[in-house]
Amino acid sequence: MPRLLFVIHDDYFFCSHRLHLGRAALDAGFEVYVATRVQLHAKVIEEAGLKVLPIRLHGGFQSPFHELTSLIELIRLYRRIQPDIVHHVALKAILFGGVAARIARTPAVVNAITGLGYMFESGEWRRRLLRSAIAPVMRWGFAHPHSVAIFQNNDDREVFVRAGIIKRAQAVTIRGAGVNVSEFRPTPEPLGVPVVVLAARMLWSKGVEEFVLAARLLKANGVRARCVLVGTVDKKNPSTITETQLRRWEEEGVVEWWGHCDDMAGVFAASHAVVLPSYGEGLPKSLLEGAASARPLIATRVRGCQEIVRDGENGVLVPVKDPHALAHAISRVLGNKVLRERMGARGREIVVNEFTTERIAEETISLYRRLLVDGQASSLAHVNPSQVMLAPHEQTSKGVVESAKGVSREARA
Repeated sequence: MPRLLFVIHDDYFFCSHRLHLGRAALDAGFEVYVATRVQLHAKVIEEAGLKVLPIRLHGGFQSPFHELTSLIELIRLYRRIQPDIVHHVALKAILFGGVAARIARTPAVVNAITGLGYMFESGEWRRRLLRSAIAPVMRWGFAHPHSVAIFQNNDDREVFVRAGIIKRAQAVTIRGAGVNVSEFRPTPEPLGVPVVVLAARMLWSKGVEEFVLAARLLKANGVRARCVLVGTVDKKNPSTITETQLRRWEEEGVVEWWGHCDDMAGVFAASHAVVLPSYGEGLPKSLLEGAASARPLIATRVRGCQEIVRDGENGVLVPVKDPHALAHAISRVLGNKVLRERMGARGREIVVNEFTTERIAEETISLYRRLLVDGQASSLAHVNPSQVMLAPHEQTSKGVVESAKGVSREARA
């Protein structure tokens, strides 16, 4: 069985965004390992049939000693597990895992860019300096001869290509992590005061402040609405909003902060519209899930958000950092039930046709198989992943497994 290793900094994030892919890979004949910082969700991963490997990798950057220790830990792990493919998720895992994979001579690598994040979004001089420092390391990691980078939107892909961090031939776009359309499904709107939900990590870069300002404008103009924030404080992110600030806004009476919620399907079922005034995204899962729940979307006209929000069809796009435009869009959507129903139905249709977990898993596993069988990541960018699926009898045949093992032995030799 070809051995697949996921490397991701948080077990919760793996469960929320990649567990379905791990299960699909298992069903496709892979032996699947998950290297992650174990907190509360290891049992969920193991019950799905995947093997958990605890590591100390954090999402944020720590002291130099801690980071060096994390890198050495990954190198030793790759040498011990000897995966045929390692799939790095998010920037930190890609940076450290890319170096470890080349040192350990891992045969094939998939790097999943989930968004540019604060490292690339910020113009602050320290971040610019850090970008300059890590760019050569990223280039070396991305230069693995049998590797491919997955981007969630074409704009992010172009940023990396034009910066010379990755070759265009090794970059593909697979849009998002997918949505379970059986879990997130249409429900009737609740009765009572309309609820507008912003579901995200509580970061300034998610447009939380603009949402609060828009809520104040709605209240001042007599628009009846409950403006709700759902998400946790990310203390390791420099863009985080403190719990003190969130409580202060809540005490002011303009927004409600519900914190972390495991039942996001229930959150969207309790809403009338889903909002994300972000400064930039990979492909926001909250908007995908909101659309699957047949709720109209209101988001900023930025990369990532535009992948799912079709202005005038399933939602409304507004300028970034413009609380007045945001308030106007919310007021317009809340004031027209027919519009909400039409946009919600169209959003559900878009997700079912383009963004299901099954489709995303199929496209990703196509890349795995192509890397294993051909060992030629350079040709992937010219092929639609859905067109390179092996025939069913080939997918499970002894020949494919032996070909995959052959690639691994040759790369390790």
